[in-house]
Amino acid sequence: MSAEQETAADGFTYTLTRTLDVPVAAVWRAWTTADQYARWTGAAEGTVEMDVRPGGAWKATMVTPDGQQFPLTGSYIEVETDRRLVTGMDVPGRAEPATMVLDLAALDGGRTEATLSQTCDTAEERDMAEQGSTMLLDGLTAFLAGASED
Repeated sequence: MSAEQETAADGFTYTLTRTLDVPVAAVWRAWTTADQYARWTGAAEGTVEMDVRPGGAWKATMVTPDGQQFPLTGSYIEVETDRRLVTGMDVPGRAEPATMVLDLAALDGGRTEATLSQTCDTAEERDMAEQGSTMLLDGLTAFLAGASED
């Protein structure tokens, strides 16, 4: 599995792009199926719930390498199967959810270009979100590499 990544930051927005050696449908399933999502994101067992449709809710409890747990909740804002997923994440003390966009594009040879982007309120928030999204893409890349070898 090869994965290329480009990063672009503009103000408080970041965009990460990876090329994955699997078809779009495999990337979509990994991102929108609770059991697969839990396996590559580091979520606590049994905590991922997904109602993948506009207005549907999601939740997961993420576990850090040192064992700390962080419950996350949010909603799906836009869902275009195998193409685009816009999720909102509830942030304590913030009226509007933080919004992250995943765009998928099919490439020649059964590969997929996955692009994650987010606009944040501050440079610090952007840097933290970009670090988290890079970790997500790293986990996704490793998961899909293992799945394609099965």
